[in-house]
Amino acid sequence: MRIPFRHDLRLKPSILTSFLLLTLPVFATIVAVTYFSNERIAREDARELVERFRIDGIENVQSIFDPVKSLVRSAATLGDEQPDFFYSNRSIKYFYSILLHNEKMVSVYAGLADGGFRQARRIDPGVEVDGKLPPKGTKFAYRWIDVKEHEEGSLDHYFFLGADGEGLGSSKQVTAYDPRTRGWYRNTAAAGTIHITDPDVFAALGLIGFTVAAPFSAEGEVRGVVAIDFTLDGLSAYLAERKISPGTISYILDHQGRVIAASDLSKTYTSKNGRVELTHISSLDNELPAIAFGARPRNAEANRLYSFSHGGREYFASLSTLPAEFGKEWQFFIITPVADFTGDFQRNNIRLLIIGLAATAIQIVIIFFLSGVISAPLERLAKNVGEIEKWGPDSPPSVASPVHEIALLSRAVDRLDATVKSFAAFVPVGLVKELLASDQKLQLGGRSRFLTIFFSDIEAFSTLSEEVPTQELLLRVSAHLEVLTKAVNREHGTIDKFIGDGVMAFWGAPLLLEDHAWHACVAALRIQQGMDELNARWVAQGLRRLNVRIGIHSDAVLVGNVGSKERMSYTVMGDGVNVAARLEGLNKEFRTRICISHAVFKETGERLCVRPIDEVSVKGRRATVTIYEVLGAFGAGPELEPTPDRMRLAELTRTAFAELIRDDKARALELYGKALSEFPDDGVCQALVRRLSA
Repeated sequence: MRIPFRHDLRLKPSILTSFLLLTLPVFATIVAVTYFSNERIAREDARELVERFRIDGIENVQSIFDPVKSLVRSAATLGDEQPDFFYSNRSIKYFYSILLHNEKMVSVYAGLADGGFRQARRIDPGVEVDGKLPPKGTKFAYRWIDVKEHEEGSLDHYFFLGADGEGLGSSKQVTAYDPRTRGWYRNTAAAGTIHITDPDVFAALGLIGFTVAAPFSAEGEVRGVVAIDFTLDGLSAYLAERKISPGTISYILDHQGRVIAASDLSKTYTSKNGRVELTHISSLDNELPAIAFGARPRNAEANRLYSFSHGGREYFASLSTLPAEFGKEWQFFIITPVADFTGDFQRNNIRLLIIGLAATAIQIVIIFFLSGVISAPLERLAKNVGEIEKWGPDSPPSVASPVHEIALLSRAVDRLDATVKSFAAFVPVGLVKELLASDQKLQLGGRSRFLTIFFSDIEAFSTLSEEVPTQELLLRVSAHLEVLTKAVNREHGTIDKFIGDGVMAFWGAPLLLEDHAWHACVAALRIQQGMDELNARWVAQGLRRLNVRIGIHSDAVLVGNVGSKERMSYTVMGDGVNVAARLEGLNKEFRTRICISHAVFKETGERLCVRPIDEVSVKGRRATVTIYEVLGAFGAGPELEPTPDRMRLAELTRTAFAELIRDDKARALELYGKALSEFPDDGVCQALVRRLSA
């Protein structure tokens, strides 16, 4: 059955369709911008309103006190100019005129330095004066005390007035009242300037209020103190009428955090023995003010707006101190829920979010199915390319797709994988990996690098090629080269070229390799082990052994691409290459398997079991080169550990070679002979005994 459109889908229209459907980012941006813009605007409005309310509240508190302070200041100035004015009863009418300015004024009075007292005050008809109720209709009273005007003491005079100022009666009695002992007098006289007392209860009306007082002086001495008592019973109502939001609460606090007025009209004080005890903001029935007060920043800038959370809601709060010129360290405290300002915006945002989520859900379903058609095969292709770059051992599986362009791309990736693996059969694998991992192109040139060079050859190959049929020889050489290639690759080496039956390889390029000399020697031992296994099978089949000779040398050589732009080869060049080739040939002279230079010995340290062979001359070098035979490796695996016999042979050879280096030929001959007696087939000892005996 033919699937409609299976081979007709095109990559470009599919991508365009996907982009048309992918309106989610645009819509999400609109929702986010709208949400955060609304939130920011609402919060900024809230901050502005709270700040404006804070400033207005402070100004209004001051506006209540400022007229009273102005009247007191004027009266004190009058006393400075006419000190005797307040010592006569004519001052009482002056006080009465001041009292009529504001119904919140309870009394206006002056305490004198001699203990006298002059006052105009309001009267509550239901409160007794001198032990009896005042005359009916009494609203005001004149009061005065003259010092020692009676033999029993001072007399307290009251003259009662009606609402229009008409006289209604009088009373008097002996009193011990002395204004000089009162706090308002003492504190004001001591301050020497206008003074506002702490809240107190006025006995006349039973209301909470304050006293604003100022001293007057003559000839540098305080002659008295004028004062006005007035109530703030309407301040809480004033705060309640001027809320900036339904949930806003505001307070006026003293410097210790005790509540003077509250917008929620809660009772914030008690009276004990005629004294006011204010409730601290943290002790109110409502816990919100206490939490807001506790959350205030301790080291923050004064009057700074701050936020806190309580009960899952966020609040703004501000604690501001009234200006110093006010005369009292009072504070204006505001608490307002942020939701009062952001609620409408949040409801709109929620509606917008619901609509957006519904539209998004539809988009996701469409995008999910459409993108699966395109993205799934592309992801598999990308994974396949990654496997090619990482040089995996197996070819990645082919990718099928109904999209025409993706199907073409899949076939191109398959061809790329086959081409790269074919290319690696003729070029060093390390070079192919380096090209895959970088953006560099192949170009002629090289650089000097300290590498380890490896040469191998099959012993008596010419004779073998004459005796063994060509096809058999080809199969056996191929088996040998397979063992060699696997060992070199396992130890991270690079095969440069096959030279007939021989191989040239190197370690340390194109990729840097730590311990490249060690890896080259371990690879040589693995080759010998692999050849021993092959030879065991061949001998069992009646075939002749193939023995491999290896030479290894470490030196600074030139490594890079040589040749022409049309054909180039990645190889190494230099004197070190010749030395490695020479070492491979020396195996024939000493009948050894793996011959290394002193440079390799220095690089590998004591991790190899080696024995010194001889000091030989190398073409192009003046100094002789000490050469060694590798007998095993420590820590490279149990199969490469040297046997006890090899370790014994290495020990005997080292001892004899030490005498040879000291030029004690007789002793060296003796020791080589001793080693030969234990190992009669050892080619190194045989060659050196022949040379020393000549």
